[in-house]
Amino acid sequence: MAASLALLQIAAQRSGTVSPVAVGASTLFAAGERVVAATAGGTRALLTTIVSLPHLQGENWRLNAENRRLIEENARLHELAAAYAAEAGVRPVVSLYNGVEARVIGFPPENESRAVTIDKGSRAGVHRNDGVLGADGAVGRVAAVAPFSSTVVLATDYTSRIPAVMQRGRWWGIARGNLSSIVVEYIPQDAPVRIGDVVVTGEGRSFHSGVPIGTITAVERGNSALYQTAVLKTAADFGALDRVVVVTR
Repeated sequence: MAASLALLQIAAQRSGTVSPVAVGASTLFAAGERVVAATAGGTRALLTTIVSLPHLQGENWRLNAENRRLIEENARLHELAAAYAAEAGVRPVVSLYNGVEARVIGFPPENESRAVTIDKGSRAGVHRNDGVLGADGAVGRVAAVAPFSSTVVLATDYTSRIPAVMQRGRWWGIARGNLSSIVVEYIPQDAPVRIGDVVVTGEGRSFHSGVPIGTITAVERGNSALYQTAVLKTAADFGALDRVVVVTR
């Protein structure tokens, strides 16, 4: 075998080619180098990971804490932006009516009545039956007053009654709550009421005249020969009440 290998090597040298012996030896050597290199690299990576593991854990905890802080900060900034936007809409109403600015802080838990709680009471000059406005129109009236809070019955409550005037034509009626909307009753049957007409408050116990109540979406002639009824889409967004203004005496 040794002689045969020697003859192959000599023949390859004479012909100027690479012998099969050299090819096989270099292949085996390269494979061994790969195994050694892979083993050394894996061992080095494992040792590096073991050595840096405490640092990586600490860095991970730090990044998680920073991420939680940024999430909380982002939520707080969104809340501030929403509050400032609402306040910007309420400010002109405050200056116009010289009222008490308040914030809605509570809703009835079982929705047994259409009422909310605001964070201003008798200490701020709020009285029972004071009117309450939003940035877009009438919200309701104060039904109960405590030193630092008040209960406001919304204009959509069944017990709510507000003197109402059609802005076009000046016909009178009574705006009554209908839970999800407001209806204006006792409009003269001969009044040419149209869908899209704006209804505002008349001068009364809780409101000055001219505060928007809503826009007519339907007209019901009914069976009465004297009166007709109009259904309103409320001017105020009762599903998103935040900041309001109490029109004090």
